[in-house]
Amino acid sequence: MLDALGIDATTESVYRGMLADCTAGASDLGDRLGLSEQEVRAALDRLSEMALIRPSVDDPRRMHVLSPHLAMEMLIARQQAELAAQQQRVEEGRAAAMRIISEFARREPGGAGADVEYIQGIDKIRDHLAAMNDEVEEEFLTFAPGGSQTAANMRSSRPLNRRLLDRGVRMRTVYLDSIRHDSATMAHAEWIASRGGRVRTAPSLPNRMIICDRRVAFVAVNSDDTAAGATILRTQGTVAALCALFESVWQTAEPLGAGKSRAQNLGALSPQQSEALRLLALGHTDETVAKRLGVSARTARRIATALMEHLGARSRFQAGVRAAQQGLVDD
Repeated sequence: MLDALGIDATTESVYRGMLADCTAGASDLGDRLGLSEQEVRAALDRLSEMALIRPSVDDPRRMHVLSPHLAMEMLIARQQAELAAQQQRVEEGRAAAMRIISEFARREPGGAGADVEYIQGIDKIRDHLAAMNDEVEEEFLTFAPGGSQTAANMRSSRPLNRRLLDRGVRMRTVYLDSIRHDSATMAHAEWIASRGGRVRTAPSLPNRMIICDRRVAFVAVNSDDTAAGATILRTQGTVAALCALFESVWQTAEPLGAGKSRAQNLGALSPQQSEALRLLALGHTDETVAKRLGVSARTARRIATALMEHLGARSRFQAGVRAAQQGLVDD
């Protein structure tokens, strides 16, 4: 019962035994409490160190036991003093840590607090995202390229998304159209929507990007390997430009719950096919098209073949020419 006050069970038992009979010796206490004489003597030494027992002034052969009321008050006061000292050490440590952080930030142009900060590796990226998550107050915008999201990404992002949405933060996310064919990613996107987030999909996305409150942007340094590292941008002009990019993509993206687009219903090219055609007309390979659309290289080849058939072309060059003639891509 007195562990919180620094007294273990054996010592407490001996203290209670002394309260019952202060004339009992170590041997008698041991027999009564079921302890060895060595255990009793060790407990008596601890009680003496804590000033809970001491030789009686009237009879030095007997021990005087401090009353429970005084003993508990003394132990509580001692614990409070130790806690105050510990708190003081914590505050001193915090101040020292902040000095080191401040000195490092001033020496390193890319350190925390700079307008541009670089972080490397998926673990550090997730650490920074978790910290940023707690600072967001109003709006959280995301480009999520790569097609189907990994189970690890969805698992790590769900608690963060839940906290944001529960706080009433406005969340908008743009995924690739290709997630509509992946049940796990669609379930995750629908979960976000069910909690108040807004989700749309686009044929392709330029890069992985997160914008918090239109003041901090989080951009992958490598669009082909978004887990390699990220740049955190706080420059107002740059963040404003990225916000404009997000809004432009958002306006043309398809809402998650929307049915087939008007173009699809009329038998025209889907947004994904139009984007694939644009990329092919620019000379991109199937592999590059696959990464931009978030699909496999095999699927990208199948899309290219379907486009050639749709345009009645025998080659990609001819498909590009006919697409330009029909106004499907710029000349």
